Amino acid sequence: MSAPAPRVLLTVEEYLDELLTELVGDTVLGTEVVPLAEALGRVLAQPVHAAGDVPAFANSAMDGYAVRHDDLHTLPASLAVVGAVPAGSGDDPAIRPGECVRIMTGAPLPTDADTVVPVEMTDAGTETVTILEERARGQHVRDAGEDVRAGDVVADAGVTITGRVLGSLAAAGTATVTVRRRPVVGIAATGDELIAPGGELQRGQIFESNGTHLAATLTELGAQVRGPAVLADDTDAFTAGLDELAGGADLVLLTGGVSVGDFDVSRIVLEQSGGVFRHVRMQPGKPQGRARWRGVPVLALPGNPVSTAISFEVFGRPLVDALLGRSTTEGPTRAVAGAGWRSPSGRRQYVPVRLGSDETGRLVATPTHRRGSASHMVTSLAGAQALAVVAEQTEGVEPGDLVQIRSL
Repeated sequence: MSAPAPRVLLTVEEYLDELLTELVGDTVLGTEVVPLAEALGRVLAQPVHAAGDVPAFANSAMDGYAVRHDDLHTLPASLAVVGAVPAGSGDDPAIRPGECVRIMTGAPLPTDADTVVPVEMTDAGTETVTILEERARGQHVRDAGEDVRAGDVVADAGVTITGRVLGSLAAAGTATVTVRRRPVVGIAATGDELIAPGGELQRGQIFESNGTHLAATLTELGAQVRGPAVLADDTDAFTAGLDELAGGADLVLLTGGVSVGDFDVSRIVLEQSGGVFRHVRMQPGKPQGRARWRGVPVLALPGNPVSTAISFEVFGRPLVDALLGRSTTEGPTRAVAGAGWRSPSGRRQYVPVRLGSDETGRLVATPTHRRGSASHMVTSLAGAQALAVVAEQTEGVEPGDLVQIRSL
């Protein structure tokens, strides 16, 4: 067996740029129109414009009385109550000088009124009411179009439709949205040592977890997942499994077998088909690979569980976002280290952390494992809320140091 080719050593940014250029380029998935009820988690392909003004009409922000502000120049003011307007009413009662109507929150403001006086500022009369405190003209009135005007953009292309976005779209009168097609992603873990969770472990065997993790994460990201499959450390079986995964897929993710060992089947097979393997200045996750298989982009990740998870966050998630045209607006955040740990000089370190706060209210990041970062400590991921990112030139973090964090 021939020795693996020498590997180029790249920074995280250099390798990510290489991936985006070589595996995605200008490719963005096609679109489809879906009803709003089926849009949660999808990515908008076109901006959504308000169908009309929001609110559609001037309405009351309080339970109280709709009045003419000119009637409040002398206080207390006694006004005749000539009607009531509940929420949902289409009534528009006339209000003459010295008159008012009772009004509920959300009810349309009568045309003749310009101010709402909360019931707490009155004697709560039902036939005649005494206004005890003056309100500014227009107070407690929500004007038509105060939120958005008809035709305004409510959500732009590239936005992921969360529950908050969904509610805004519904309020703007949206019935359907144009979204990106769900990416089809094939997932496989490689290794003769892998068996399904729940089985009985023999000597040298471990439970498969990487494919499970990737499949769940990609489902959360809106992908249509194929797999996860387990591929044996045999070139023929691996090739057949990869053929099956790649058929009709937009992306294939492989985990394991990317290093320089004699049995690293992912590297062996993919290099023979033109795949490229790199070393990246990061810890964990130094060995990385990419290829095209039957024209389908393939991202090959290291097999240690934490390496897989972090490599996906750093490299896999941006690829999926690029295919979806998803906007990424989250910037770096900093926190205080809640404990100390060592960091390898010359490599950017990613450490799973829990988030909390100290007595001064500062954000605190504490490693989920006492050793900080170790590529095989799979259970350290369960309690992680973020990754602490330690710069390449840093050799250690002390309690109280400021560290950059990346949300999970």
